[in-house]
Amino acid sequence: MAEAAPGKIKKEGWLQKRGEHIRNWRDRYFILFDNGDLVGFKTQPERNNYRDPLNKFTVRDCQIMAVDKPRPYTFTIRGLQWTTVIERNFSVETEKEREEWVAAIRSVSQQLSVGGAGAGVAPAFGAPALGGGAPQDCDDNEMAQLGTSFRDPRRVTLEKFEFVKVLGKGTFGKVVLSREKGTGKLYAMKILRKNLIIQKDEVAHTITENQVLKNTKHPFLTALRYSFQTADRVCFVMEYANGGELFFHLSRERSFSEERTRFYGAEIVSALGYLHANGIIYRDLKLENLLLDKDGHIKIADFGLCKVNITYGRTTKTFCGTPEYLAPEVLEDTDYGPAVDWWGVGVVMYEMACGRLPFYNRDHEVLFSLILSEEVRFPRALSVACRGLLAGLLTKEPANRLGAGPDDALEIMNHPFFASINWADLVAKKIPPLFKPQVESETDTRYFDSEFTGESVELTPPDNDSSLARIQEEQFPQFSYQDICSSAHSALSHHSALGDKRQHTRARRLFAGTSALTTCSRGTDGRRVAISTGRRHAS
Repeated sequence: MAEAAPGKIKKEGWLQKRGEHIRNWRDRYFILFDNGDLVGFKTQPERNNYRDPLNKFTVRDCQIMAVDKPRPYTFTIRGLQWTTVIERNFSVETEKEREEWVAAIRSVSQQLSVGGAGAGVAPAFGAPALGGGAPQDCDDNEMAQLGTSFRDPRRVTLEKFEFVKVLGKGTFGKVVLSREKGTGKLYAMKILRKNLIIQKDEVAHTITENQVLKNTKHPFLTALRYSFQTADRVCFVMEYANGGELFFHLSRERSFSEERTRFYGAEIVSALGYLHANGIIYRDLKLENLLLDKDGHIKIADFGLCKVNITYGRTTKTFCGTPEYLAPEVLEDTDYGPAVDWWGVGVVMYEMACGRLPFYNRDHEVLFSLILSEEVRFPRALSVACRGLLAGLLTKEPANRLGAGPDDALEIMNHPFFASINWADLVAKKIPPLFKPQVESETDTRYFDSEFTGESVELTPPDNDSSLARIQEEQFPQFSYQDICSSAHSALSHHSALGDKRQHTRARRLFAGTSALTTCSRGTDGRRVAISTGRRHAS
C-alpha cells in the first residue's frame, strides 16, 4: 500500500551517507520535505509511495556544516536523537550540489523554527521510520511478554550452589562451574552484574536470552536449568558442556575433514531450524558460541542477541553480531530475516572445512567491503558438494541464499552435501560423533582457558543501597525460572511432532552477555595462530 508524502518536496536526489556503525559510504536517494522529514531509500521511490525508508531524520532545529573531511564535498547534520546529540555525514560529487543541499536543509530548518510548526514536539534526528516503531530491538509489547511469562518456582539462591572453578570472564560477569548442593549435579552458572547490564543498556537482551532459554528444548541447544536474581546479580544455571569451544579445537587442528564438518554442520542446521520454526533468529553464530558436550555433540550457547517473533516474511533491522560473521544485509543497514543465520552457518562451515574465514582483514572497513563485494574462494581440495553448499549459504543476496525460502532449513537439509545424514537419527543422537573430548571427569576443564580455571571464585559483596536494589529488581520482572521437565524428552517429543519438517539447531553461546572467553588471534589470512583472550566483537 502506497504512503503519501508527509509534505511538499523541497529537495531530492542521490547522496552518499556514511554508516553510523560501519563507517563506509552508501548510496541513498534522499527526499527533503517541508515538514522537516529527510528520508532515504536504496532506490528512487515511485511518486507518492514513501513506505519503509531506510533512513528517516528530521532537520528541525538542526545544525548543518560544510566540511571536506573525511572526503570532499561532505556536509554534516547535527541534531538530537531523543536526548542525545548525534551527527550524520553526507557527501555529493560537486560543490554546487553541496551548496544546494545545505541551502535547502537550512531553509526548511529555519522556517520550522520561525513558524513554530510542531511546537511541543522534541527534536528527534534519526527518529523511527514512517510507521513508527521503538528505537530499540524489543518493542514495549514484546518486553511485556518477555518479562511476565515465567512460572513461579521454588526459590533458588546462590547459597544452594558450591563454586568449583571459573570457566570464563567477560564484560558483565563470569561463568562459574558450580555444583548444586542438594543433588551434586554440575552446572555452568553465568553470573552477571545488574548495574553493568543497566549501564550498557543490555536489559532487553538479557530478558530475551532468559525467554529463549526458557522456551526452547533441543538436544543441540544449551539447556537452562534455573534462572534467578539476587539484589545485584542475575544468574543463569546452564547445563555444563565440558568439551570446550569448536574455536579451541579448530585452533589446534587448523581444519576438519569434510565428514566432521558435515556432522557438526548438520547438528547446527538442525538446531537453527528448530529456532526458526519457533520464530527465533539467532544472529550471532560463530565458532566461539559452538560448544561440545562430553560426547562430542554440538551445544549452541549464548542467546543474548536472539530476536523473537521473526517468522518467514517478517524482518528486523538492528545492527548486531560479530564483524567477521556479519551478513551483507546487516552491513547494508537493510531489513533482514532468518536468512542471516544461514550466512553464519556458511561462515562457520567454511572455517571448519578450509581452516580460515571466507573474508578477513584486521581493518574492519576493509573486512566489510570484502563481505559486501568480494567473491568467496574455495580450496581445490573441497568436493563439489561441499563447495556447492558453501556457495549457496554464502550468497550475498539474501533472497537467493540457500535456506531463505519458506522451507527454511529443509532447503539445506536436502542439499547433496547432507545426503548421507539421517536427520531423525541425528536428532536422537544415534549418529556417533567423529571426535569425543578426552575428559577424565565431570570437573575436567582442560578445554577451558587456564587463565580463568586457575582463579579463585570470588563474588563482590552487593551494594547495601536498598533503593538501588529495588530499582534493579524492577528492571528484571519475574526473571526466575526452574526447569521441571526433562530437556531431552521435551526436545525429542517436539521433533516427533515435527516429523520430517524443520529439525534444526541454532546456537549462541553459554557465555552470552559476557565478552568472549577463550579466543584465538588470527594471522593476516584469518587463520587461527595462537590461543589468547577476548576476541568477541559485539556491535
